Amino acid sequence: MSSPLPKSLPSPSTLGLGFALPPLSALGPVIALLAAGLFFGTQSDRFLSGQNFSLILQQVMVVGIIAIGQTLIILTAGIDLSCGMAMALGSVVMTKFAVDLGMNPYLAVLCGMLVTVLIGFINGALVTSIKLPAFIVTLGTMNIAFAVTQLYSQAQTVTGLPDAMGFFGNTFQLGAATFTYGTVLMLGLYVLTWLFLRDTAPGRHIYAVGNNPESARLTGIATNRVLMGVYMLAGLCYGIASLMSVARMGVGDPQAGQTDNLDSITAVVLGGTSLFGGRGSIMGTLVGVLIVGVFRNGLTLMGVSSVYQILVTGVLVILAVATDQLTHKKG
Repeated sequence: MSSPLPKSLPSPSTLGLGFALPPLSALGPVIALLAAGLFFGTQSDRFLSGQNFSLILQQVMVVGIIAIGQTLIILTAGIDLSCGMAMALGSVVMTKFAVDLGMNPYLAVLCGMLVTVLIGFINGALVTSIKLPAFIVTLGTMNIAFAVTQLYSQAQTVTGLPDAMGFFGNTFQLGAATFTYGTVLMLGLYVLTWLFLRDTAPGRHIYAVGNNPESARLTGIATNRVLMGVYMLAGLCYGIASLMSVARMGVGDPQAGQTDNLDSITAVVLGGTSLFGGRGSIMGTLVGVLIVGVFRNGLTLMGVSSVYQILVTGVLVILAVATDQLTHKKG
């Protein structure tokens, strides 16, 4: 007599190992990052060195922090085109307050961050109260922030900064590589955001609002309050990125951040966060940021023109968005 069949078969995703593998949407960016690393490692002897890895982290430090705020907004099915210009305005405000007004550097940094949070507040207020599309609202505030930055700075770079503003650009040695304190702060912010989204009620509310705002409202979630909080929290991220930009370059640059909005959106989408909202991971965004940094660094080491680097980034984001669209339709 044959033995009875088991009541249930193990899921293919467990592979009989007793634990579930991450979904393909989470594994895909990691596989892409590893594949890119292996490819560029075969093209340049310098690519796989610890020093080059630390350089990649320094290069993506500012965009990486901006992408945290961008992820929170995209999780709610919104988008923020003003992030780069908000960051530039914050950096100009904090540096000019410190240099021209002689303000205490820590207070000047706080003022710069308050400006970026204010931009987030304006974006959130227009999205929630007037129900304007986030794309239109942030396109408008992007242009306003750019104009205010140029007018206030008179399109001049701010120099002669106090040493305190350059702290996060300082380096320390770890093995054969040199890292900045700013990269440590960036990685720490990703961990904190991951814990916030995973383990707190407000974090879970962000996913709920992005997935279905009407259902979230009917369950008692204050959707407008969640959206306001998300845009203001994103503004705080842009303020921190302002300080990182100042620390990395040693100046307040009114021309900074002009492509950071597209770079941050690219990183978020490459990391697997859906533009339709409600699905994604902040750690996926970190992987997406690293993918962009690895491609640009690797192509630079290969001697490829920066024009082709932009071309490759554009192809990557189109592929990622197309995958997101097909997955959404299938769902």
